[in-house]
Amino acid sequence: MNLIDLLDRGASLDPNRACFVQDGKVTTYGEVRNLTFRVGSALRAGGFGAGDVGAVLSNNDATAFACALSLVRAGGIWVPVNPKSVLDEITYFLDFTEVQVLFYSSAFEDLVTELRRQCPTIKTFICIDATGANAPSLQGWIEPFGIDEFSVPAEAGDIVAIGSTGGTTGRPKGVMLSHRSIATFVANVLASMPFDRVPVYLAAAPLTHAAGIMVLAFMALGGTTVVLTKPDPQTIMRAIGEHRINTLLLPPTVIYMLLSQANVRDFDYSSLKYFIYVAAPMSAEKLREAIEVFGPVMTQMYGQAEAPMTITFMGPEEHCPTDPAELPVRLKSCGRATPFARVAVMDEAGNLLGADEVGEIVVQGDLVMKGYLKNPEATADAGTFGWHHTGDVGYRDARGYYYIVDRKKDLIITGGFNVYPNEIEQVISAHPAVEDCAVVGVPDPKWGEAVKAVVQVRPSANVTEEELIALCKAKLGSIKAPKSVDFVRELPRSPVGKILKRSVRDTYWRDRDRMVG
Repeated sequence: MNLIDLLDRGASLDPNRACFVQDGKVTTYGEVRNLTFRVGSALRAGGFGAGDVGAVLSNNDATAFACALSLVRAGGIWVPVNPKSVLDEITYFLDFTEVQVLFYSSAFEDLVTELRRQCPTIKTFICIDATGANAPSLQGWIEPFGIDEFSVPAEAGDIVAIGSTGGTTGRPKGVMLSHRSIATFVANVLASMPFDRVPVYLAAAPLTHAAGIMVLAFMALGGTTVVLTKPDPQTIMRAIGEHRINTLLLPPTVIYMLLSQANVRDFDYSSLKYFIYVAAPMSAEKLREAIEVFGPVMTQMYGQAEAPMTITFMGPEEHCPTDPAELPVRLKSCGRATPFARVAVMDEAGNLLGADEVGEIVVQGDLVMKGYLKNPEATADAGTFGWHHTGDVGYRDARGYYYIVDRKKDLIITGGFNVYPNEIEQVISAHPAVEDCAVVGVPDPKWGEAVKAVVQVRPSANVTEEELIALCKAKLGSIKAPKSVDFVRELPRSPVGKILKRSVRDTYWRDRDRMVG
């Protein structure tokens, strides 16, 4: 199956149905499909073909996403670029992946001037929304080309996208995803999330990451994607009722921002069927609050760039077990294995572990990437013992529910004891004054590493260091309780909203060698 088949299927169901809605403008499936043929024809006329690499640099935009699909239509490989990344990260990744064609929006004209100097492999620049100083406009570029349908043969195992690992622990690695991997992701989504009506999906998170790949799944059902040009908490909450959104995906950090809004309960969320949270563990207490505010619609997907989003899944009904006693434990789970992924827990020697035994979560199957671009060593390391290693430490209970204890690299060793930050973060995040937090190990002459909490407080709320330490001691005991708490206005985050643990940790380890990780 070719990724572009997902768009074509949506168009075959009803070419006049809205594919995208943005700022009041509706673009139908037929219009998007026709645009991909015109852009694809222009690409091919310029020598771009099977296996060539192209990228799109834009904020959330329907036309930009159509250009990404056009790269695939022409047989090429799509490199998503997060526009919130810094110049050095963008230039590095575009050069590393040897991008030849770049579509960009005029808001990034100055950045593109730099890319022309620093990325010699890019030969073609196209400005999506205007005639830029650096390139012709998209409309002018495709003017000579009609809607001539064509197909470029593709094997299921061919690479169709090269994503980034994010670079939170150094230079990002290029994750090579095949058509088969994307098709498996789509199969997992559609098998796990049945729809009794056409999906209406709100794209508020960056379309260059998880929010974008979800669009592909809904295209297969002829779903409509409502694109928010400038998402903020008030706009997101208002849009759900205005557009009768039934599916929404956000990282926990943004959900926390919604919950901290004074008027969060004043909007209409009755149309929601699936409110998906991804990219990081969510505080069980705030998850409970989200269910109370948004309804029994919370949905978890666990995955990573190397195994897109659907290693495990936990649907709305699983967030609301019939036995209330199960709730506190269930809300800490990331769900059960999806239908088209083989998931297990493995020890350091490669042995698969049984129920309730802690080890590394591993996965096999067509969902998994083909490997890391130009990095056979990292590819081999990630695939040790024939399984893809996620880097997440966790366990599986007797009913098949998986629980992530923490990232292996975030382990704190204090006084000879292993402490996993996520457990402490869950307790601190449950405090009503806390919006978000990060727990790290910091240098300590007695313990080697001491547990420190770095806390972002909700607007207009107050909490003291002593309160949070006492809370952790009561819940977890003195070994796991933070020895100190620092308060910050805002925690450092990646372009997709993940807390940058390394940045937090480096503040305390500057000019010193960390004992672990």
